Amino acid sequence: MKQIVSTDKGPKAIGPYSQAVKANGFIFTAGQIALDPSSGQIVEGDVAKQTVRVLENLKAIVEAAGSSLDQAVKATVYLKDMNDFAAMNEVYGRYFVQNPPARSTVQAAGLPRDVRVEIDLILAV
Repeated sequence: MKQIVSTDKGPKAIGPYSQAVKANGFIFTAGQIALDPSSGQIVEGDVAKQTVRVLENLKAIVEAAGSSLDQAVKATVYLKDMNDFAAMNEVYGRYFVQNPPARSTVQAAGLPRDVRVEIDLILAV
């Protein structure tokens, strides 16, 4: 059984997908980019500024699912440029202080709306 998760505190889906899905004791988020949920516009700026917006979006979606970032078990980070790793990692570390999830980080050939970072999560319920 699966449950669709949706919140106005996160960006609306811009295609045929859900912000997150709860199933079999886990929450799977869609990849989030630096979309401001109130304006629907991309947050301009460097990767650090965009990473903050991405993680705030994820936090809102996860909380709407009845969980918290502390329950994240796996994160996948997609970077436009691997040279942005240190700046992204510094911001990421502020959100996952203790017992951080397993993580993969890859450089992607292209990301939606030409953003610098996209992150998705898998969380335990």
